[in-house]
Amino acid sequence: MTNNHVIDGATAVEVTVQSTGRSYTADVVGTNATKDVAVLQLQGASGLTPADLATGSAAVGDDVTAVGNANGTGSLSAATGTVSALDQTITTSSEGDTASETLHGLIEVDADVVSGDSGGAVENADGDVIGVTTAASSGTSEVAGYAIPIGSAMSIARQIVAGDDTAEITIGLPAFLGVSLSPDSDEATIEQVLSGTAAAKTDLAAGDTITAVDGTSIGSASDLSAAIAKHAPGDRVVIGYTDASGAAHTTTATLTAGPAD
Repeated sequence: MTNNHVIDGATAVEVTVQSTGRSYTADVVGTNATKDVAVLQLQGASGLTPADLATGSAAVGDDVTAVGNANGTGSLSAATGTVSALDQTITTSSEGDTASETLHGLIEVDADVVSGDSGGAVENADGDVIGVTTAASSGTSEVAGYAIPIGSAMSIARQIVAGDDTAEITIGLPAFLGVSLSPDSDEATIEQVLSGTAAAKTDLAAGDTITAVDGTSIGSASDLSAAIAKHAPGDRVVIGYTDASGAAHTTTATLTAGPAD
């Protein structure tokens, strides 16, 4: 289990087990972007030791250790501190192309959590996991890290493993058409057809405007995203579009698996 934002945009994931140094290709079982949780399955892995999970609730003042890949060095590091607050709500700033998100019910710790620690465990004094690091403060003199309580994270993970595809949960990788849209247009006007994607195997080209997906009218980029999100990789969809001259056309695309989101 890790954070959704850790794998957001990834088309391939590799996981290294620090205790053995072995690396494994990982499949994305599913994600919940709203709660920032993702579940991965390692191919060919065996003999791994499960983490011990805390059964009780954390309390303000509890000693904690946040373990993670601090600053992306590839080596695990530990930051110690205490629980400073419970049931916190934060709005994250975007990292790269990752959109900001508002998260609720978080554990706040004063351990020196930094970029790269996301998805790592926050452990209590007994070494039991009480939370999953999801964010840290920046630009202030006071250090604060934030973790999803392990009970909440595991509840979401169990839904994902059970294949419970909901409005918040995506099982596997999402369907992908393979076009980037012009930011200068209010419509779903194609700026680029991405090589090797479903769209690249159709007649779609830069300058075309997508107007429908399987008969559903498309008037904007968000309409297109919502229409594609209703499908799974492998689905065939009929795309209605107008070319640069305004002539109407249709084409059929077989959606592929896209980047994690």
